[in-house]
Amino acid sequence: MSTDPESAVSTTPAPEEPSAPSLEADQGPTFDSLGLSASVLGAVKALGYETPSAIQAATIPSLLEGRDVVGLAQTGTGKTAAFALPVLSNLDIHQNAPQALVLAPTRELALQVCEAFERYASNLDGVRILPVYGGQGYGPQLTALRRGVHVVVGTPGRIMDHLEKGTLDLSQLRFLVLDEADEMLNMGFAEDVETILAETPEDKQVALFSATMPAQIRRLSKKYLRDAKEISVKAKTQTATNITQRYLMVSYPQKVDALTRILEVENFEGMIVFTRTKSETESLAEKLRARGFLATAINGDIAQNQREKTVNQLKDGSLDILVATDVAARGLDVERISHVVNYDLPTDVEAYVHRIGRTGRAGRTGDAISFVTPRERWLLRAIEKHTKAQPTQMQLPSVDEVNATRLSRFDDGITAALQEAERIEFFRDVVRHYVEEHDVPEVDVAAALAAVLHGEEPLLLDPEPAKPAYDDRRGRRDRDDRGDRGGDRGPRRETGTSRQTGQPLATYKIQVGKRHRVEPRQIVGAIANEGGLRRADFGNISIRNDFSLVELPADLAPETWKALESTRISGKLIELTEDSGGGPVRRSGGRFEKSAPRSGKPDSASGERPRKPRQKRKFD
Repeated sequence: MSTDPESAVSTTPAPEEPSAPSLEADQGPTFDSLGLSASVLGAVKALGYETPSAIQAATIPSLLEGRDVVGLAQTGTGKTAAFALPVLSNLDIHQNAPQALVLAPTRELALQVCEAFERYASNLDGVRILPVYGGQGYGPQLTALRRGVHVVVGTPGRIMDHLEKGTLDLSQLRFLVLDEADEMLNMGFAEDVETILAETPEDKQVALFSATMPAQIRRLSKKYLRDAKEISVKAKTQTATNITQRYLMVSYPQKVDALTRILEVENFEGMIVFTRTKSETESLAEKLRARGFLATAINGDIAQNQREKTVNQLKDGSLDILVATDVAARGLDVERISHVVNYDLPTDVEAYVHRIGRTGRAGRTGDAISFVTPRERWLLRAIEKHTKAQPTQMQLPSVDEVNATRLSRFDDGITAALQEAERIEFFRDVVRHYVEEHDVPEVDVAAALAAVLHGEEPLLLDPEPAKPAYDDRRGRRDRDDRGDRGGDRGPRRETGTSRQTGQPLATYKIQVGKRHRVEPRQIVGAIANEGGLRRADFGNISIRNDFSLVELPADLAPETWKALESTRISGKLIELTEDSGGGPVRRSGGRFEKSAPRSGKPDSASGERPRKPRQKRKFD
């Protein structure tokens, strides 16, 4: 809950009031100056919080004054304390009927808010706070409601169920909070929220918090809030500065192996791995377990009791990796999460911000790693633009790095075992007996025991195959690696070197041409995006009638060949091959030409004579 120096708060009163000046977050208010009750203030200080966040400093005084508030702020700005602290400061402990109702879009967020209320109410004797959400049995909720509660935190669906059953009495409600209001409406709870609002007393105080202000939220606030004060937190940076952001360029088939290597090399405590689909969470978690990692899946199909058990396992360290979807992970607040991995990059930039916000909690540092396939580079650029952050590119951990980590871990295991003197003494006698009986060196016995304990799986990875070296005389790699590219594609015709990179270029043939209405920019865009190439990797381009010739690096990587096998331009497979004839591609005046053989004879590949005049196309 520390103040973000990058953010500022603007307060907008109701239209009939004069405009209030903006409040800058760096003015440095303290919790002592906000007007909180002594008991609540004591709990806040006991938690170690000293400086309120921007949204807290602007919202708490207004709520303590009894005003309705509309707070516009992103997740992670401290909204929960902004409404929980003033509500607790004004509670009447002697009234057993619910005095405060907090509506949250998900069960996870409801539990998180409830836990926050309990922390802030640690000095308030007798305060009862009840989470109410679907997926949990009605029995405990009904028992608690009959006993009497002061604060109810719940999801709209289950709150509606209790209202319909007559088991929740809101007639004495004094405070109503709509948390993540835009998310609730996006999830289809608009009708439920309005029904709940209609069931509450007219003189209640309302606080509405939302990351955005769409028309539906604006209409809701005007209809149900009175003389509301609008408070907006505008953050210049959308991601926390204590989170290190990195990305790895990787093809889809390589993702599981890439993640496995990262898990072996990275020093992490707890981790959330995000995927796009429910089915992918299950399959990926299963693959990770097969590789020896403590991993499980969490998604919308998981029963609530199992979800709670899984989160508790992540908290206590009996589980290390949670494979989750966006919806399932919303509201998760586990300090032990040191890493977030975007196994599938989200298509929504806001989802990226929410995801990586699961780490770096409570002032700790965090790491976010995103897997980016060649065709998802545009998503990475959108994230960079939106968050004003520049994730750094990382390299896939090498076999040597993985093996070094495994050996280090093996050494650590031996060192830890040697600390258990009594157990070691017993096994020392066992080994000594075996050595005397069988006349085998002790080191051989130790090696045999290690092999038995480790199992059939090799301790170390096999060395990576050596990459073919450049031949200085020919300016290209050794051709012995052709087999990895799907067979011999014939002799490569090198046509020069790239002006920008200096690397050797060769001419390649693709089966799309003039009759397919392609242009150079389409060819560059498709091959670059699908094959993971840069614009600097392209040389000249010549578009013929039925095919085109493209200068590309003389030694395309195997993964590039594979990626381009399914690449289409104008709906047609390009069928990339190495060109063995047809003449070099020529350029004139900075424009690409559809060049033809000088002799005027028919083109050997297309059977056509060159057409005149030559048409020229700009390269965009």
